[in-house]
Amino acid sequence: MTKTQSDNNLGFDSQKDIVYNKLLPYADKLDDESNDILSKIKGNLGRAVQLREIWPGVLFWTRKLSTYMRLYGRKFSKEDHVLFIKLLYELVTIPRLEISIMQGLGRLLINLLKKRELLSREDLELPWRPLYELHDRILFSKTEHLGLNWFPNSVESVLKTLIKSCRPYFSENATQEMLDEWRPLLCPFDVTMQRAISYFELFLPTTLPPELHHKGFQLWFDELITLWESVQNLPGWEVHLVNLFARLANDNIGYIDWDPYIPKIFTKILRSLNLPVGTSQILVPRYVTNAYDIGHVVFWVSSLLGGPSKQAQAQLSGLFNSITSFFHPSNHGRWLMKLMKLLQRLPASVVRRLHRERYRKPSWLTPIPESHKLTEDDITEFVKSMMQPVLLAMFSKTGSLDAAQALQNLALMRPELVIPPVLEKTYPALETLTEPHQLTATLSCMIGVARSLVSGGERFPEGPTHMLPLLIRALPGVDPNDFSKCMITFQFIATFVTLVPLVDCSSALHERTDLTELDRELCSASAEFEDFVLQFMDRCFALIDSSTLEQTREETETEKMTHLESLVELGLSSTFSTILTQCSLDIFKVALEKVFNFATTNIFETRVSGRMVADMCRATAKCHPAESLKLFVPHCCSAINHIAVNEEVLNEEELDKELLWNLQLLSEVSRVDGHKLLPYRSDLLQILQLTLHLKCKQGYTLACNLLHHILRSAALIYPTEYCSVPGGFHQPVGDYLPIRDWGRPGDLWNLNIQWHVPSVEETSLAFYLLDLILQPELQRLQRFATGEQDMSRDDVLKSLTIVHHCLLGAGSLMPPLTGEPIPELVCSMVNLDETTLHTGMEYDQTRENYRDAICSVMRQLLHYILEHSEDDTKSLFLIIKIVSDLLHFKGSHKHEFDSRWKSFNLVKKSMENRLHGRKQHIRALLIDRVMLQHELRKLTMEGCQYRSIHQELMRGLLRLSTSRYSQVRSRAQSVLFTALGTYNFCCRDLIPHVLEFLNPDNSSVTQKQFKGALYCLLGNHNGVCLANLHDWDCISVTWPAIVRSGLSTAMSLEKPSIVRLFDDLADKIHRQYETIGIDFSIPDECCALAKKLMTAGNPLPQALMPSEEEEAEGLKRQKLKNSESVEKYQQLISDLLDCLGNRNMPWKFEHISIGFLSLLLRDDHQLPPAAVTFFVKSLNHDSLYVRKVAISAVAGVMKQIKKPHKKVPISPSELCEMIDTKAIVAGDRPDNQWLQYNSGKLPLTQKDWDACVFVEKTHWGYYCWPRKLMIYAPEKEQPKQNLCREEMTEREQITFDHFSDPVFINQFIEFLSLEDRKGKDKFSPRRFCLFKGLFRNFGDAFLPVLQPHLERLVADSHESKQRCVAEIISGLIRGSKHWSFSKVENLWGVLCPLLHTALANITIETYADWGTCIATACESRDPRKLHWLFEMLMESPVNGEGGSFVDACRLYVLQGGLAQQEWRVPELLHRLLQYLEPKLTQVYKNVRERIGSVLTYIFMIDVNLPFTRPTTSPRIADFTERILLQLKPLTEGDEEIQNHVVEENEVGEQDERTQAIKLLKTVLKWLIASAGRSFTTAVPEQLRLLPLLFKIAPVENDDSYDELKRDAKTCLSLISQGLLYPEQIQMVLTVLKEIAGSSSWHARYSVLTYLQIMVFYNLFTFMSDQKAVADVRGLVIKLLEDEQLEVREMAATTLSGFLQCNFLSMDAPMQAHFEALCKTCLPKKRKRELGSVVDTIPPAGLVRRHAGVLGLSACILSSPYDVPTWMPQLLMDLSAHLNDTQPIEMTVKKTLSNFRRTHHDNWQQHKQQFTDDQLLVLTDLLVSPCYYA
Repeated sequence: MTKTQSDNNLGFDSQKDIVYNKLLPYADKLDDESNDILSKIKGNLGRAVQLREIWPGVLFWTRKLSTYMRLYGRKFSKEDHVLFIKLLYELVTIPRLEISIMQGLGRLLINLLKKRELLSREDLELPWRPLYELHDRILFSKTEHLGLNWFPNSVESVLKTLIKSCRPYFSENATQEMLDEWRPLLCPFDVTMQRAISYFELFLPTTLPPELHHKGFQLWFDELITLWESVQNLPGWEVHLVNLFARLANDNIGYIDWDPYIPKIFTKILRSLNLPVGTSQILVPRYVTNAYDIGHVVFWVSSLLGGPSKQAQAQLSGLFNSITSFFHPSNHGRWLMKLMKLLQRLPASVVRRLHRERYRKPSWLTPIPESHKLTEDDITEFVKSMMQPVLLAMFSKTGSLDAAQALQNLALMRPELVIPPVLEKTYPALETLTEPHQLTATLSCMIGVARSLVSGGERFPEGPTHMLPLLIRALPGVDPNDFSKCMITFQFIATFVTLVPLVDCSSALHERTDLTELDRELCSASAEFEDFVLQFMDRCFALIDSSTLEQTREETETEKMTHLESLVELGLSSTFSTILTQCSLDIFKVALEKVFNFATTNIFETRVSGRMVADMCRATAKCHPAESLKLFVPHCCSAINHIAVNEEVLNEEELDKELLWNLQLLSEVSRVDGHKLLPYRSDLLQILQLTLHLKCKQGYTLACNLLHHILRSAALIYPTEYCSVPGGFHQPVGDYLPIRDWGRPGDLWNLNIQWHVPSVEETSLAFYLLDLILQPELQRLQRFATGEQDMSRDDVLKSLTIVHHCLLGAGSLMPPLTGEPIPELVCSMVNLDETTLHTGMEYDQTRENYRDAICSVMRQLLHYILEHSEDDTKSLFLIIKIVSDLLHFKGSHKHEFDSRWKSFNLVKKSMENRLHGRKQHIRALLIDRVMLQHELRKLTMEGCQYRSIHQELMRGLLRLSTSRYSQVRSRAQSVLFTALGTYNFCCRDLIPHVLEFLNPDNSSVTQKQFKGALYCLLGNHNGVCLANLHDWDCISVTWPAIVRSGLSTAMSLEKPSIVRLFDDLADKIHRQYETIGIDFSIPDECCALAKKLMTAGNPLPQALMPSEEEEAEGLKRQKLKNSESVEKYQQLISDLLDCLGNRNMPWKFEHISIGFLSLLLRDDHQLPPAAVTFFVKSLNHDSLYVRKVAISAVAGVMKQIKKPHKKVPISPSELCEMIDTKAIVAGDRPDNQWLQYNSGKLPLTQKDWDACVFVEKTHWGYYCWPRKLMIYAPEKEQPKQNLCREEMTEREQITFDHFSDPVFINQFIEFLSLEDRKGKDKFSPRRFCLFKGLFRNFGDAFLPVLQPHLERLVADSHESKQRCVAEIISGLIRGSKHWSFSKVENLWGVLCPLLHTALANITIETYADWGTCIATACESRDPRKLHWLFEMLMESPVNGEGGSFVDACRLYVLQGGLAQQEWRVPELLHRLLQYLEPKLTQVYKNVRERIGSVLTYIFMIDVNLPFTRPTTSPRIADFTERILLQLKPLTEGDEEIQNHVVEENEVGEQDERTQAIKLLKTVLKWLIASAGRSFTTAVPEQLRLLPLLFKIAPVENDDSYDELKRDAKTCLSLISQGLLYPEQIQMVLTVLKEIAGSSSWHARYSVLTYLQIMVFYNLFTFMSDQKAVADVRGLVIKLLEDEQLEVREMAATTLSGFLQCNFLSMDAPMQAHFEALCKTCLPKKRKRELGSVVDTIPPAGLVRRHAGVLGLSACILSSPYDVPTWMPQLLMDLSAHLNDTQPIEMTVKKTLSNFRRTHHDNWQQHKQQFTDDQLLVLTDLLVSPCYYA
């Protein structure tokens, strides 16, 4: 059907439908149907919005819209599309909208925006600010942490996806507006930096067309990329920047010149992989947590490839060269997952880009300019650079899946480069018996490249010739003893056979003359297909023989199949049916005969092997029903008749095996095209009548299966063939050559699906069977249920089984249940009808509706059995199944559909062609997808009307759910939950019935019923949870009922199962509760859009525009609904409080009730006074749990009753006479100096205080000023403080009365200072929030009552007492934000002495709490407001009075306060530094460490970021100068630096050297602390300290070293990992060269370890600087000739590492240099006179010769996994030195043994590189001659 034709029927141009709908057998009816549904959706949605009915109207119809899109895709006009989006956008951004509604609408909006090519920027523009406000309100909620808002966990990802989807449609000026909004937040020391950068990443549009680039990324690109370049230590926000750049690069390929940044990009990517390098590397933890997201890295890299300069590909090859060895299977670590992800995603990303450049339909998105498209060479280079790591990764420990996906994508681009090496690995793996892992890995990779291999094409024409050899060799993998091998082999064979028609074309060699050489080869090879099929069958028969039930189990064990067996059965049957589908008729006939003989000459047990054989027979019958049925049906019928002729057989308990086997066989072969069964109907009927009433359960179940399959075959719609070419392969070879169709994709528009649609004969056969078989059973059961006839349990079970199978077989013929809709569940002004979908069945109204008939019998039977024989659980199980199918079954089950959808997606993924796209799947897959579309339509059930019949069935289910046996209960419950999710609003009808069981007044309830009812409330993990529906009507009855059930007689807390149930219930409610809205208003903008929706577009809605009266009524109802919600909210709270007032309530239920109450705090409605009283009183409750909840709740209440403080905008430029410059200058500028702390201008009087402009937030003004800075208005405009009691509101009075009462406070403080869990307690933010709220709302009213307590607690050194006072004090300081000057002054008068005492009494347990206290107190406060605190802390932090520990703690506390103030206290930082400098020579380790940490914060502000002025805070450079002066004694002397400091401060002045050593220890602590925390590293300053560190650092890893040496070593490791700017490289190398000449060999040795890490962690920066590479090389080669043996060996290791990561290359001059060195003559050995001194210095000749040998050895060890061409010769050179003197001999031996160890695995391949002579020499060298024998 062509496209234009279909649109005329619709009356509009559809945006993008689901094409598979057009291939359904009833496709012609769908256009009318979809138009009808669409017009209803438009009309009713439009009405609902105009009538302001968000619930149920809007929600009901938006859900219908998303179902519509699932069924039809975007089948509406562009005009409607835009209107839907605009309307939903307005709805989603309604400010007070309930979150769960917002989420639902948001998901639909995402779906509407998903395909962005459908709507261009001209069609749609969306504002960005409402989304930003929504995002801010939810993700940075000010009230969530106080428990005033409960958001669902998923809300974050929904919001982010929503913003991503809207981003392309933001206006062109949006970028500038966003920058103005968020630039002022860019303060790198503040949390706002993370916030601003993540906003940039989320919101900034990058898809503007090129002519608007000056309004897009050009506004910010330079600014942000320079920021990224200059940041060195991976702060958390750097990841967001990378994600933004990746997106920018991908959206604008060819419009940005990335070349200058490429070395830096690749260096940073390599660093982010966190690979282990060198021997003693210490990882910085933040490098691991903040590493780049691989997905975005891959995105970025694939966008950089191509273009004129080709630089990115060169660096990418370098990257893979340097990390290839990490992919080798012998390497393992936590970095491996990242590497594998990189490997798997990069080819996929490049394929996606190629698809976009070459095959995608052009859309409004900016196309890639020709100059930057990937050329053929680019692709080849890319594939080559990836091959080596991918081939190594095939055998990785994480499994071969990643490698297989990578190979699949690489093979799409360059099959000729990718497939041959994989084949080389596969053939040997198929031969080997000893390494099954190799086999599974290579086969799964072959499956990935199967399609590229089979289709050949001009790039890889010889591909198809490998197909048969591979198939034949894979056959031995069908092995009963190795499960995983067997499964992968099945998958492998099935994959290849699906792609290739198995037709013998060898006759074409004589008949046709137009064949190429390759065609002839394939034709002659195809003669082996028949052999292959027969051999495969033999293998399967062997597999079946070895898995009969008798062989695999004892008699006593279960008779079911095990999980593994069922998987093998699945694999076997699907592979075999694939083979038969693809066979030519000739091969099929041979196979059929073989299966028939196998099945009929043996008799199988029916559980395991019988199922497998029957599956194979079914496969033959499915492929060619006529031929197969002709053999099987007569055979089975005669066999069954023959045995069942005897009457006594019918009553046997154990049936004859042969009878069972033939029944099983018959039931399976009858699963075929119903049309072909008609000729055999009389035979089959006769068998059914004989066998359905057998006594033996196994017998009648098989007969029921037969019945089920006959009915199914006749009644369903399904495709009858899945061949890879339409029409099969039955034409003569002369006209049609099947080998041309190898690997051919199906053609979506010419699929020619052969549908089976039930014919009249088939339906009448089905109804005949029902009348004949079902009718009598139903009558019998009905008589039994009314008590007229007695039946044994077995008979009831048999009848039910027959009924169930009839329903399963003919369910699609029976119309759905009918009945009256239940009225009055919800009131709505909008039509809420269900929509019916056509699924190809016209129900025949003249025949009896068996669904209704079964239904009425089941209802009677159910009640009868429950009354008379409740223990007949087997029958009850079946009844539950039947009820479930009556409700939902129309021919397919949901769980089957889900698993088919899943497996369809897996197969699609493993065989798809992402390069060409456009649905180029193989035909069988496409047919499967159309079938799934049909099933989806059958299963779409949500939004069904709830009718009386459903009500009765659900009440029956509820009765079963609360019956006596737990198994019955749980099965009935799961059916019930499914039904609850299907019918509209039925929960409201059912809840009262469930709650009846929990009612304490209902004394007849048994414990089983009680438990059943609780489970019904709990729900299952994915369905509805009745206890927690997001609706006031439901919650207001369920929550109180749950609490009251504690008084029920059936409740007993002795039963652990009941206790657990209540725990789960409370837990689930707490987990799933989301704040329920109480304001359901819809603003007017939405109504205007809704009007448009009803009048525009096509199809026009039939629904009427609401009249004015209706609109007024709608408004009235909306107001009513809002006020009702508030009433229900208050009612619920008072109900819960009533329950709590009941004295008999068990404690557990008290807790549950209090938990519920705590969920009901909200930010838009204050808590009722009664609840406030309750919570305040509960602060002194006996139970710890209650107290904790109360503390949180009261903190929330404080927030609710907070008075808003007025803010006024000021312009920063007025405060300081500054001209506004356009250029960005960050950091300390004249115009933000007034913000900084200046002890000369502190507000010490009321007048100064009033004149001072306080800016509380630390980030304002650092980077740039906002347009309008909001600050608090002067005090007289603010709400009055310290009201007297009469002026307060009721809620304030309650709080005031309790907290002014000394008795209450006494008790409260008593409780607060108890310990909770010893040693685990920490400073509690909840309590802090409570006190902050109290002091903020009530001023200093409670200070007099609290002060004596504070003084008492501070003096007590117990940790819990100290913690309590710290929490109160931090709350006090933060709460005093708006106090008047006099009060604040008075407050500090009280606090300063307290803090003095506290700091003097500080202990190891409490110092962290005091640090948190001060840090919390200083957070977001203007430092000038807290000057009392800072001055007090600065007095004398390190005075030695309380010993070293107290000093360290004081520093810690001070650091907490200063760190919160960041850049605003330069004066204090200078004062502190001045104070600390003389004290840097501290003796005590803990004080040193603390000083190191404080120094880090002092210098944190000295950053080297772009556009930033040099700071006025202390600078590192000046400090380093001063320190180096003091360290002079150490740098000048040459002797070993020993740590000989006595740990007590000796009297008298120590010598300078000792002082210098103490100073150095502190400096080291500072360097170590700052490595992970600062943003930029002060490289030049660090370099001046390097020589000293090299001098001290020890060589071995030994923990017995003293602290000084260990720290020096750590420091070197951390510095070497630092990121270097290109201009710093020469500086570093100069210093290293200088140290390499030093006299200490330790230093020379450490230079090498330092080099290894530094070069690897800055690899591409080094490689882009030729001089640096030459310098490093010179340095290493020089150190190879060092006189110290250890240094030489380390130099060799370093050289080998550099060669291995391709930093240096093994070129001719280097090789010549080493060979020359090797030839150095050794001096003759002289006989020594006895007693002479042994000379220790080795002769120069030996050193040079050893250097040469080491050089060769380094080259050999640099390729541990392969044998390059130069290697054999070097090995020969080395072997010549095997008998030299030591240490040369040792080196040669080590090298050879390492070579043997690393090359042993693949020696068979490596052997090829050597000549025979070389091999002889090698074999002699590599120890024992038998080693490779």
